[in-house]
Amino acid sequence: MVIIIRNIFCLLGLFFLAPVILLASISIFFDDGYPIFFRQTRVGLNKKNFTIYKLRTMKNHAPLLGTHEVNSSLYLASSNILRKLKIDELPQLLNVIKGDLNLIGFRPGLVNQDRLNHARNKSGIFNYMPGITGLAQVTGYDMSNPEILSKIEKYYYENKSLKIDFQILICTFTGAFQLKLKRLTDNCIDV
Repeated sequence: MVIIIRNIFCLLGLFFLAPVILLASISIFFDDGYPIFFRQTRVGLNKKNFTIYKLRTMKNHAPLLGTHEVNSSLYLASSNILRKLKIDELPQLLNVIKGDLNLIGFRPGLVNQDRLNHARNKSGIFNYMPGITGLAQVTGYDMSNPEILSKIEKYYYENKSLKIDFQILICTFTGAFQLKLKRLTDNCIDV
């Protein structure tokens, strides 16, 4: 029943946000042409690979690396606003409907991010479904330090609740609850 409600929520989200996706698509097209959408293989639940969908925010010739590893000159002019408002993430609602992602979980990494995949495997993170957003992302942690990231992700899954999920979801779009959530991550890193 929860999955049905989640999928209805995602379908409604795609329907109501279609004009935003269309405007973003036009911006990407005028910025760097086709393709508008970006597909990439990511590692998900049980280390199973899947294709993630996003709006493209990097130039066509950008290397397949984590965003923290890419030179800023490779970003499209429209990428700042698309990323800041999380518009580039909207197509991932399709991944949620397909069962590749949850709304909240760990952000799935690239197949070639060996250090990250090793840290996640060691922490048991691949036993859980990845998400569009997560505790580490809303509190400012990226994939540049896989050990700390995995520690935060493990903490999230061990302490997961509707309250924390609600705070993460609201924080993703508004920044509200960020300080409260940051205290959680700081405490788990210090342990």
